[in-house]
Amino acid sequence: MSAYRWKTFHENEDRPEKPRRYGVTEMRGPHYTLFSQNVLQDIFESMGHIVDGLKFAGGSYSLMPKSLVKEVIDVAHQHDVYVSTGDWAENLLRKGPSAFKEYVEECKSLGFDTVELNVGALGVAEETLLRLVRLIKSGGLKVKPLFAVKVNKSDIPVGNRAFGAYVVPRPRSSEFVEDVDLLIRRAERCLEAGADMIMIEADDVCKNADSMRADIIAKVIGRLGVEKTMFEASNPRTSEWFIQQYGPRVNLFVDHSHVMDLECLRGRNLGENHASVLGSSYFLL
Repeated sequence: MSAYRWKTFHENEDRPEKPRRYGVTEMRGPHYTLFSQNVLQDIFESMGHIVDGLKFAGGSYSLMPKSLVKEVIDVAHQHDVYVSTGDWAENLLRKGPSAFKEYVEECKSLGFDTVELNVGALGVAEETLLRLVRLIKSGGLKVKPLFAVKVNKSDIPVGNRAFGAYVVPRPRSSEFVEDVDLLIRRAERCLEAGADMIMIEADDVCKNADSMRADIIAKVIGRLGVEKTMFEASNPRTSEWFIQQYGPRVNLFVDHSHVMDLECLRGRNLGENHASVLGSSYFLL
């Protein structure tokens, strides 16, 4: 490869060197795939420069010995990869505020960098959610709330009130409805409280490339900004759609086997007649 082509491929002004504020690639860790430490080491040694974060999806670390969790985190940190808890914090709330604080302290002691909060699963009032965001930040960790576009109908404010003002909680219903404006307003409040990034769940938004909710995605990015949002890309075709629409600056959460394809997409000019690189990776796990 000529020096010019090498420079063009490896230097992308839309995706700077780590640590990156945009163009972030977060990789799914143990849950759907059981990593051995050697496999994880191989991934980071070959692709560590293009991976920004590792998430223990589904609370998988809660089933692992603490010593192993710390070893995995240490390996990630050796390659400048941050580590996120995934959505597990909601399981601690039933034990009370003190248990949640202990959980945050334990996450920090193990070496986690980010605590993810699944807002829908938490099912708490807004002022409680914001308090949890501030608690995590005061503990020295980053926080990433996870939002879904469908919310419990009882969460939709009734009547005129200042957003964020206290209201008496309504009984939970069994009906879930789509409310993008509520999602965005809650996300804005979380960012104001100190949240570092907002995660958007794939369900009902970007699960499949042939049913992308471009209207919702555009509204979320338009209000929150591309740097403050991360979208779950369930498959390579979904990643391709995001790069085509928003360029390499978009932040995506992908499976570990899709990291190389995503990086190829980030570094290529995807015109109307481009030949898709998906399925052509030489490094598939």
